[in-house]
Amino acid sequence: MSTGVGAVTTGRLFVPRVRRRLAASQFVYGLCWLIVAIAVFFAIFGPYVRPHDPNYSMLQFQYVGPFQAQGYLLGFDSQGRDLLSRLMVGARTSMLGPLLVALMSMGAGAVISVAAAWWGGWVDSVLGTILDILFAFPGILLAVLTAAVFGAGLAAPTIALAIAYTPYIARVLRSAAVRERAREYIAAAEVQGVSAWSICARHLVPNLGRLVVAQATLVFAWAMVDLASISFLGLGVQPPTADWGVMVSTGETGVLQGYPLESLSAGLCIVLVVVAVNLLGERMAERGERKLG
Repeated sequence: MSTGVGAVTTGRLFVPRVRRRLAASQFVYGLCWLIVAIAVFFAIFGPYVRPHDPNYSMLQFQYVGPFQAQGYLLGFDSQGRDLLSRLMVGARTSMLGPLLVALMSMGAGAVISVAAAWWGGWVDSVLGTILDILFAFPGILLAVLTAAVFGAGLAAPTIALAIAYTPYIARVLRSAAVRERAREYIAAAEVQGVSAWSICARHLVPNLGRLVVAQATLVFAWAMVDLASISFLGLGVQPPTADWGVMVSTGETGVLQGYPLESLSAGLCIVLVVVAVNLLGERMAERGERKLG
């Protein structure tokens, strides 16, 4: 029994150690930026550079694999649509949703954390209570309930996830903001009569910038997985719109029929972007903590 517990403990310690080493590697760091750059490129220009119409269906080519049809590098999906084109176009919704979640949650989290750190007292207590209440709602569950009430699509789950992630971000940023609030340059600015708004906007928030960006990358990765899961359940982006989460779902029948390429390719895109963004976020978070420390 003790051997098993020791193996589990060693495994738990080994995984974060490997992640830290990967995040510290310059080669992995550059590779992560390359993956993110490619994903962003297709999110912006995918509909313009895709080789074929992603929604044009040719049922005679249903489940035709790669290189079996000239000009179709990844073959066709279950509806006879070009798989490569759908991956390119699907990058837009797959990246847009997590980006909006990150922006909204980081904006709200930064405002809450700075307000709590600056005024303290009852303001900090009230905001802390609100955050504790929000902690009780798991992000994906809140997104599923919101989509069920307000209808399937990208908007409702995105707003729900932004609300659910805000307390996690606010707690991390509040601790850093409290340390920064106690610095001597803040006291010196107050003595000089500089307004609280000016101090926060010109000094406090910019000094938290690296940590804010680091947390935003982590939120982006979490949101990408959750939104893909919601689309897989049929409550997010709706077919026939090209989306990586939708493609994992629609490719499920192909997996059972021995043609897993649609689900695997879309799932691989999600995994690559999530891992790349996570490693970049961890590296920036470490740099931000060292700077604030």
